[in-house]
Amino acid sequence: MKTRRLLPIAGVIIAIIALAILSGRWIDTAIWGADGARVIDTTRQLIRAASSGGQDALACDDFSADFGDAQAWNGLRAGEPEQFDADTSIDRPSLDASWSINLEGSSETSDVSPSFVFYRERADGLCVTDVRW
Repeated sequence: MKTRRLLPIAGVIIAIIALAILSGRWIDTAIWGADGARVIDTTRQLIRAASSGGQDALACDDFSADFGDAQAWNGLRAGEPEQFDADTSIDRPSLDASWSINLEGSSETSDVSPSFVFYRERADGLCVTDVRW
């Protein structure tokens, strides 16, 4: 009798766990922590936005780099986030950034695609401070 009661509960628990595991956000949080998962999520938003020309909403106010052609972002994926340290950066020692993330894959429609995105913390989340091509 107890087994019959536990079976539906176990099924619900298994379904919730499966849903959590299949959710990329949960996996990203488990691997990279909450901050790293936020960088990955923001990068996914940026790739979608930049692919359609709507990336300016994610740019910092003082952003002066080039997002390039929208087609260059097609086929890219968020890579591995890491905290940015200007003191150890060889090619961007004066950049005011908090995070960097590599972009994986290659553009489906362009010969050139961005390889890194740099973010700065702001009150409402992250903003793009630079893009490495």
